[in-house]
Amino acid sequence: MVSMLILVSNVRGLNDRARRMGVRSVVSTTAASIVCLQEAKLAIVSLSIVMETLGAYFDAYFCLPATDTRGGIIVAWKSRVVQLDSAHIDTNSVTPRINPPGGVPWWLTCVYGPQEEADKINFLAELREVRRVHSSPWVLCDFNMIYRDEDKNNDNLHHRMMGRFRRFLDDCVLKEVYLHGRRYTWSNE
Repeated sequence: MVSMLILVSNVRGLNDRARRMGVRSVVSTTAASIVCLQEAKLAIVSLSIVMETLGAYFDAYFCLPATDTRGGIIVAWKSRVVQLDSAHIDTNSVTPRINPPGGVPWWLTCVYGPQEEADKINFLAELREVRRVHSSPWVLCDFNMIYRDEDKNNDNLHHRMMGRFRRFLDDCVLKEVYLHGRRYTWSNE
């Protein structure tokens, strides 16, 4: 099975050419074959913008366009290395199937979660549906919800939402996996 590096980053907007060049500089220092960009803030995404931002080898992508100046997700990949297909694109997530050469297909969900409590509850319901529809191995990447007090750097905790998130992780049989850097992700494998 071929090893793949997946880079996940909150880019806080790609409307500025200098920001796109900064992202490209970071991506070029990695061996990533899949890149998930959160908070792209682009209402219109094109292959030329993806290639300008990530490099010419990132020649395929799925996206969730931004609404006004909020959100936006881009999942791009090097088609000569790996194939992604069957993307499930929802309100706050993009979930393609990863087809690694010589490996078992699996699902990758990249998210941009909402801030309001009611929206977060709907967001967790959206992710439960993604899980229900895609029963094979699943990895859920990097978003700003916590389920433990120690994950917060201040005392401003929302215990009810933390409990909802903990139940979601348990119900979907997800376990935390450390990512290189400072974030975590969840997997059912």
